[in-house]
Amino acid sequence: MSISSLSALAAGSEGHSDDFDWNPVMDAIIQVESGGNQSAKNGNQVGAMQITPIMVAECNSILKGRGNKKRYRLSDRLSIRKSKEMFLLVQSKYNPRNNIEKAIRSWNGGVNYSIKHTQRYFDKVMELIH
Repeated sequence: MSISSLSALAAGSEGHSDDFDWNPVMDAIIQVESGGNQSAKNGNQVGAMQITPIMVAECNSILKGRGNKKRYRLSDRLSIRKSKEMFLLVQSKYNPRNNIEKAIRSWNGGVNYSIKHTQRYFDKVMELIH
């Protein structure tokens, strides 16, 4: 499945632009989070993008709210493709204007992130974006 197809899947009815290329951001986040190791584990964070069980539940809630029957399992965090789908789904709900800074900071600090507490992470990810 292409990233534009993934974006369309994530877009649902939110009006999220499906021609925006999140690949450089997602690839940089993967490098910062796990060095590209899709089997990485750190506490309850798992996979290349270090996704928590709460994030999986949030993705399923978004899908349910959109009338989509698809659901993610905790084991899906070990799939880079499915992890990227979850990232795109979260962006479609909480970042419909495709703000890269917001995407990076919220991936690290949650929806109500602190600029101060996410600065180091933001800088690391930005250094890796091509």
